[in-house]
Amino acid sequence: MKKVMFILAGLFLSTLSQAQQTDNKPPVKKIEVTGSAEIEITPDEIYLDIALREYKNKTTKVEIGVLEKQLQKAVLDAGIAPADLTVSNVFGNNYEQWWVKKKKVTDFMARKQFRLKLSKLDKVNAILGAVDEEGIESVNISSYTSSKMEEYRKEVKVKALQAAKAKAGYMLEGIGDKIDGVLEVQEINTDNYSDVRPLMANAYMRSDKAMDTESAMPDIDFKTIKVRAEVRAVFFIK
Repeated sequence: MKKVMFILAGLFLSTLSQAQQTDNKPPVKKIEVTGSAEIEITPDEIYLDIALREYKNKTTKVEIGVLEKQLQKAVLDAGIAPADLTVSNVFGNNYEQWWVKKKKVTDFMARKQFRLKLSKLDKVNAILGAVDEEGIESVNISSYTSSKMEEYRKEVKVKALQAAKAKAGYMLEGIGDKIDGVLEVQEINTDNYSDVRPLMANAYMRSDKAMDTESAMPDIDFKTIKVRAEVRAVFFIK
């Protein structure tokens, strides 16, 4: 029994000694800060939705195929790759004469929506001006981004961390200390960017058939895309 008690006492003293050594260890001198950065970029991938619709010119129906060919030719003439024009939706209706059991072919009015990828908007007026205006139902910019978005995201993260380091540096300089390496870095709010919509980009309108192409499309004031990142960083203090 005494032997067991001696062993337990030895273990207790060893544990107490280790705890005292741990308690005597000086605390880590560190500073914790946050850093953020934001850059503005110009979009070079703009997606334009163009909806075409069949219509009746007196008794003759202008078919969707005719309008589609006009749009395709206009896109090619503008020097845009055919692959950048795709079909996003097809729809239609028979609502005008729903009570008639047997419909005529001309009663069905088809609609077709296209998505056009552009690098900028300087060719929009010429493209839309080459399509029968009565066949254009709507035009709107659905979204836009940058082909180099991943590069910009990396860039803004690095700048956010640099901002955190700079902040820690000047804060410590105020009390006569300096940074001695980094202890921890954490992403707080990264990969955050605002796809700001343009001020005027939701409709294509012409009130007069005699209007020239340049005045047919309202001016579009594009805002830049803002890419933002924020980090938390902990630095050692010398």
